[in-house]
Amino acid sequence: MVELFEPQLQGNQRHSSKGNQLKWEHNGRWYKADYTGYEGLAEYLISELLALSNLATEEYVRYAPEQMIYGDRVFCGASSPNFLRAGWQIITLERLVQTCLNQSLSKLVWAIHDEKKRLEYLVAQVERLTGIKNFGVYMNKVLTIDALFLNEDRHMHNLAVLMDGNGAFALCPLFDHGAGLLADTTLDYPEGKDVYELMKKVKGKTFCTSLDTQVDASEELYGRNLRFRFTKKDVERLLGLDGTKSPACIYPPSIRERVADIIFSQMRKYAYLFES
Repeated sequence: MVELFEPQLQGNQRHSSKGNQLKWEHNGRWYKADYTGYEGLAEYLISELLALSNLATEEYVRYAPEQMIYGDRVFCGASSPNFLRAGWQIITLERLVQTCLNQSLSKLVWAIHDEKKRLEYLVAQVERLTGIKNFGVYMNKVLTIDALFLNEDRHMHNLAVLMDGNGAFALCPLFDHGAGLLADTTLDYPEGKDVYELMKKVKGKTFCTSLDTQVDASEELYGRNLRFRFTKKDVERLLGLDGTKSPACIYPPSIRERVADIIFSQMRKYAYLFES
């Protein structure tokens, strides 16, 4: 358990339709407190399952569950290493286009009628403004992760690139999965409801309301670039449901069992993403 103080509190740099989490920077790590449910558990589990994929370690951010003392309250949440090298900063895609074109990328994308052309436009603009190559492959990975883990909050304010002090750009490690796995138990996905019915309510925000359509479009345009090799036993181990002592055990068994049910269902649905 880590104690955090007001001078470490960070301003909200990325807007989310799910509200503003308390965030701190402390000893080279970023901390986020749960705001609507079990975001920290989602961040942790998804990043651990990304470790069981064909992604290189530098392609994604690794999260750890945390209990944090702030003032007279104890929060659950997650922490991650500060992956920014000296002189580098995160630039959201919305801010990038607003700065360069004085227009909203979200509005430009959603003004296009055809869904696949929306993604093509997004990719083309980012590549043109940053010089980054193969951004479509990156987007396929993002959209595949969001579809598999039901992340409903991937919009232009939490898609980002990195920029150094000389104006050079690079891909940003995959991050911010806290809205996945029906983590919002406060408003949209309350405990005690049929989890399979709740899963049907999840909608995308990147360029289409259907997560399936988003990943299908990205595969058609840029190929399938992500493969997973985790099993049900891995999920149970990471959640501490097999008797293993897991960092996830700061969350109650009912939540961890709910998350396991969600992932098992998604593993069946997206079986083609898993290596034999």
